[in-house]
Amino acid sequence: MSGSSERHGAHGRPPTLRERWEAYKNSPFLPATVLVLIVAAAAGLFAGSYTYAMANPTPHRIPAALVTQPEAERGEAFVTGMEKALDASLELRDYPDLADARRALDEQKVFAIVRASGDGGGIALDVAGASGASVAELLGKAGIEVGDATGVEVTVRDVKPLQEGDPRGLALFYISLAAVIMGFLGAIQLSVHAHGLNPAERIAFTAAYALLGGFAIAAAVDWWLGAVDLPFAQSWLILAFTMFTSGMVFTMFNTLMGRWAMIPTWGVMVLLGNPSSGGAVSWPLLPSALGHIGRWLPPGASVNAQHTAVYYQGHQFVFPYLVLAAWALVSCTVFWVWRHRHPGGRARTPEHAATAS
Repeated sequence: MSGSSERHGAHGRPPTLRERWEAYKNSPFLPATVLVLIVAAAAGLFAGSYTYAMANPTPHRIPAALVTQPEAERGEAFVTGMEKALDASLELRDYPDLADARRALDEQKVFAIVRASGDGGGIALDVAGASGASVAELLGKAGIEVGDATGVEVTVRDVKPLQEGDPRGLALFYISLAAVIMGFLGAIQLSVHAHGLNPAERIAFTAAYALLGGFAIAAAVDWWLGAVDLPFAQSWLILAFTMFTSGMVFTMFNTLMGRWAMIPTWGVMVLLGNPSSGGAVSWPLLPSALGHIGRWLPPGASVNAQHTAVYYQGHQFVFPYLVLAAWALVSCTVFWVWRHRHPGGRARTPEHAATAS
């Protein structure tokens, strides 16, 4: 009887702090608590990053072409007034004639052209809505206000307008955003529902859903909604390239970090990449650090490539494609080299399968 009483007493004593911690650590409550904290932090960072980048766009450096500095005092007063109105953010570059200035505008080296108008007493301000609706709107508004203040007649003209179905220029941002998010969501679903794919098969299926998904996005926006007239084949392949890159970025982090791979993927592609992409707010109006970083991330490269393909045919840049290629290549290489660490895959031989079981 005494032995039985001692055993019951041992089981009935309160657990120590160490025992409580061990029980908590081995329960599902620890990862659930960590996820609660991560989701809460991510929600705040998500709202903060987009608000910081887009809520109050401020000019930081807006290159503009100046065609033969106007000799009249009114012209000089207008230029001075524009620099003051934009808080010295207008970076004027001299061009000998209008043709050279237009070429610079087509190559996206400048966002506007300032020149003397034909009547000899006014100023013509040519803006390019396709280079960024927010920048064109800011320059046009500032030009009218400065003209009224200085007594200079100012004519504002959009020489590279956006398409009618996309008056704010956001459609290209949205389709790139869709490609980025669906790219890594597809990789997550492959990890969950096609866990047994081997490395080469995983890469092949990522490429497959990227090609089909890119086609679906382009077809929905162009053929179905008619919002933007896309150069279909090029836009489709840019979207597919973006989806593949995004999917492989998640796969790389999944290889390196296991079940926590969503955190760096979301940070790079959504929290940092999308607000700095220049799609919703043009790069000259973003905080200067974001404006530089965005060009080197997949979302910014996708927006840049898509934007040039739609509005600046004949003036293509290789840089955004190199950025996407670099991210895809690094991600595939890391995944392939450390593929033994990836949580997916299956045994290749019966002996291996027996050992695993």
